[in-house]
Amino acid sequence: MTALLLFGATGDLSRRMLLPSLFGLDAEGLLPPDLLVLGTARSALDDSAFRALAAEAVEAHADPSIARAALPGFLDRLRYVALDASDSSGFARLAAAVPPGPVSIFLSTAPSLFAPTIAGLAAVGLAADNVRLALEKPVGHDLASSRAINDAVARAFSEERIFRIDHYLGKETVQNLIALRFANTLFEPLWRSESIQHVEITVAETVGLEGRADYYDGAGALRDMVQNHMLQLLALVAMEPPARFTATMVRDEKVKVLASLRPIEARDIGRHTVRGQYVEGAVGGQPVPGYATELGRPSDTETFVALKAHVDNWRWKGVPFWLRTGKRLARRKTEIVVAFRPVPHSIFGEDVKGMRPNQLVIGVQPEENIRLSLVAKLPGLDVAGMRLKTVSLDIGDRTAFAESRRRIAYERLLLDLIEGRPTLFVRRDEVEAQWAWVDRIRAGWAEAGTPPTPYTAGSWGPADAYSLIGRDGAAWND
Repeated sequence: MTALLLFGATGDLSRRMLLPSLFGLDAEGLLPPDLLVLGTARSALDDSAFRALAAEAVEAHADPSIARAALPGFLDRLRYVALDASDSSGFARLAAAVPPGPVSIFLSTAPSLFAPTIAGLAAVGLAADNVRLALEKPVGHDLASSRAINDAVARAFSEERIFRIDHYLGKETVQNLIALRFANTLFEPLWRSESIQHVEITVAETVGLEGRADYYDGAGALRDMVQNHMLQLLALVAMEPPARFTATMVRDEKVKVLASLRPIEARDIGRHTVRGQYVEGAVGGQPVPGYATELGRPSDTETFVALKAHVDNWRWKGVPFWLRTGKRLARRKTEIVVAFRPVPHSIFGEDVKGMRPNQLVIGVQPEENIRLSLVAKLPGLDVAGMRLKTVSLDIGDRTAFAESRRRIAYERLLLDLIEGRPTLFVRRDEVEAQWAWVDRIRAGWAEAGTPPTPYTAGSWGPADAYSLIGRDGAAWND
């Protein structure tokens, strides 16, 4: 690989994630020795100013355990070319700065600039067979716009050279879910409706708009979180074992799951979905304003969604998948809970304390861990019968893998882009299947005309979300 082009190189994502990730890779000797990192954006910077920006980003956001002695060598890789994607004349300057050889392009710009950027790249020869293109989300705002973007990209790049990013797929625990399922005989016989009662996926945030007001108010929680991250997590939990760990076979199995998602029709919107919007409250003991106040105007955009989903196939017949995501919730966490069924008959009686069904909890963030709950006997001499307690087998990054540095998810994805490994990237048919399912829900909301239910910032969302899962005798893992 000769060059990596970063579009949007002065933006927030680049400062917080991309530049610190590339520094981490370089410090460990994982980048090709001759790789040029060429940043481009509208800002009128020169190489020196871009390197100063990168140094500040590394100091602020890179893992402090990485020796800063590696920073000068990383900065030497960096170059910068100012470019306005809406002005086609600037692409010739960009092409002149790219050395001959294979190129990877990371496109982190507004979706409205995807088409002119692709056209500009193609016009100057930066869409040749030795060029790969990574697209940061969102790829559209509905199925129609997603298809339009994908069509524009496909006119210049073949599908095998398009790397659509969902950064959750770069997280260690998400990848570990694949290993957990398909490298252990323990779980596969149980990974089905006969043994699993329900699956719960939660993506909870404590933050509000954080400078993303215009984007977020046009998207809402369903499109911002469910359409991409949460449906990818669901697909990894529910997919069938691929014959081999290859990009094509893994993604084929994920597409089958997404195609098997039961549509939530308008008649079921009230029973299978909950929309919410936070009002003023307190998060972490600090008062915070409501969404409309933070936004500066009234809005019917949802900041919370809870859904009851079903995967209609043999493996998952009758198993509900509960999805929940929201802003200004009580605690930041992303986790997957696989709730197993109770034992078919308890020899200890039906009211024994501590006799709870097994759960597998996969923590994605902020702590990455895998925890399996089991029932064991409490030590001691028991006069009134055996006393039981739920205990946990806990595999956390800080225990089982203490010698490993905790990486930014983008490190994995950038390295895979540079080396041409597409397994952890999203294929076009995956994206479009996700949009088709989400668009059906949005259409049902529009038909019902029901505004989001208010919930207090710092809570776990509207009370309706508890009713949604409680009707099936389940409860959220708060």
